[in-house]
Amino acid sequence: MLDIFKRLLGMNEKKSGQIAKERLQFVIIHDRATVSPEVMEQLKADIIAVISKYMDINTSAMAITFEKDSESVALIANIPVQSMPHSPKR
Repeated sequence: MLDIFKRLLGMNEKKSGQIAKERLQFVIIHDRATVSPEVMEQLKADIIAVISKYMDINTSAMAITFEKDSESVALIANIPVQSMPHSPKR
């Protein structure tokens, strides 16, 4: 029942600007590293899964990009950490 109210008030949905920003980031990433958006999504999901075992992260503020120079490509991950538990999650 609470989900219905959240949907009606737009609390569960991302804002169109946020969605557009994420799509643009994926297009830029694809252009820079010649990696398909599907592969980028899977990479992001895998990184979230692994990092989340060791710390609480803010996935909505997370950004993953590639930087390319003449010789190599670097994966840059900006992952806001909310807290670090004393033992890993299982």
